[in-house]
Amino acid sequence: MSFEAKLTAVLVATLLAMALALGALLQLGFGLWLALQLSLLAALLLGLVLGRMVTRRLNRGLDALTTGLLNFKDNDFSVSLTHQGRDEMARLATLYNDAALKLRAERAHIYQRELMLDTVLQSSPTALVLTSQDQRVLYANPAARQLLLEGKGINGLALATLLAQLPEAIKEAMAAPQDGLFTLPTSDEPQIWHLSRSQFQLNGQQHQLYLFKQLTRELSRAEVGTWKKVIRVISHELNNSLAPIASMAHSGQKLVANPDPALLTQVFDTISERADHLNRFLQGYVRFARLPQPQCQAIDWHELLERLQGVVAFRVREVLPTSAGWGDAAQLSQVLVNLLKNAAEAGSEPKDTELAIKAQPGWHCLEVTDRGSGMSEQVLTQALLPFYSTKKEGTGLGLALCREIIEAHGGRLHLENRANGGLRVRLWLPLPQP
Repeated sequence: MSFEAKLTAVLVATLLAMALALGALLQLGFGLWLALQLSLLAALLLGLVLGRMVTRRLNRGLDALTTGLLNFKDNDFSVSLTHQGRDEMARLATLYNDAALKLRAERAHIYQRELMLDTVLQSSPTALVLTSQDQRVLYANPAARQLLLEGKGINGLALATLLAQLPEAIKEAMAAPQDGLFTLPTSDEPQIWHLSRSQFQLNGQQHQLYLFKQLTRELSRAEVGTWKKVIRVISHELNNSLAPIASMAHSGQKLVANPDPALLTQVFDTISERADHLNRFLQGYVRFARLPQPQCQAIDWHELLERLQGVVAFRVREVLPTSAGWGDAAQLSQVLVNLLKNAAEAGSEPKDTELAIKAQPGWHCLEVTDRGSGMSEQVLTQALLPFYSTKKEGTGLGLALCREIIEAHGGRLHLENRANGGLRVRLWLPLPQP
């Protein structure tokens, strides 16, 4: 029975008791007014007794619910409420128990995740340091404590106090505004580390996370792999040139006894062609290894494109920006010539090879598009690596040199295939800071 039904029953019982009492008193000879007063008093007493009996269970239920909610406030979700019947208190108790069960499950899940995360952080070779908004160390895993203070605890230290105790290389890396590499001298060999940082909001406060990752082994393996690839490429080119030269030299020796002008001319032409090819090949490596720092100055886009159109055929798409560019005009011309020639070698017609220059806030974006054969996904992922080439006579330095020049300008280079065939190359060049 619901609480409202119980109150209704109490009211009906009180009114019935009042009527019965009034009738009995009148039969006993009491006056109407006195009988009415006595019957009303008796009815009120009965109503209070019945009402207390009805509300006692409600009060007990409310007290239990209050205690349970106070336990919630203290993060104690272990208390459950007993309930009987089908009234409102029973439904409230059921809802409370369901909520407590769900909160217990959520807390257990969060605890397991925190335990797993702590295990990962404690065993991670990456050194992690978390600092608070007031520049204090909130957390440092064992790798960070070993790297920074030879295993000593640093939690709670002010960041300035910590920095004062660190090696100069780490101190400069943490004080720098951007991510980067730094080298730590050791007794065996220098160790190369990469420091990255990120900021995030936690409980309304700004926190900063420092991540130190050792790259010595990775860079050493990459360096060895690069040298192996260089040696293979150079050996291949040398063999392709020296073998014909040796063969022609042997043929020339035989012709000394019986000279044949036509055959001698062919021998010398072949030797000259292979020697010239080998010279161009080696000069390409020399240019890549000795690429000078760009001498940046204002660039007139109209003048730059006029010079390019005298070297390779292409179309200019869209109106050129009115603002001047910024960079080394000679190096950027070399980049654009390489890209436009690549488009022609990929089978793109001059009318389908286009160059666009767009002004963006803080940048100029140069875009070279063509309708050539494009690149496979595998080639796209490796096209910018030095010494990687799919061309029979390629050195694998063209696109790598382009990226090297653009990144030396502080910019970025990106390759992607076009929807209906062909390639799109985007170059972003930063404008000088005012």
